[in-house]
Amino acid sequence: MRSKLDRLRHTIGFELIGLVILIFGISKLFNMDMGKIGVLAVVFSIIATVWNYFYNILFDQAMLKHTGQLHKTTLIRIIHAIVFEFGLLFITLPILAWWLGISLIDALILDLGMVVFYLVYAFVYNLAYDKVFPIPQAKSSVY
Repeated sequence: MRSKLDRLRHTIGFELIGLVILIFGISKLFNMDMGKIGVLAVVFSIIATVWNYFYNILFDQAMLKHTGQLHKTTLIRIIHAIVFEFGLLFITLPILAWWLGISLIDALILDLGMVVFYLVYAFVYNLAYDKVFPIPQAKSSVY
């Protein structure tokens, strides 16, 4: 199992590297001001973190109310992820359109592109992280 310090390093590294790639990528691909994209990316990172915190509390409360337990099957995990992303999209879409001065449709396309980026990035980042910082082997007990 990973230590709290390792989890903190993982989280901070994920956010910082993701933000740098996203800021440079969007500013270059769409010829947008890097500072404007940077502010937006940091704000969205904060929004996503806060939304994640409250969403998970609400989701667990709903599960307890409707099922009486918190065990999440694969199907529930899929539903959990989809509802999280739709909630985040609902929150960020108007901000994205307003901040960049684009239509809601253009903002939706850009936002969906960011979702795809983060899905791929999370997969690659976690593979690389596990190679660079392997999970310490658990000590086995002798019975």
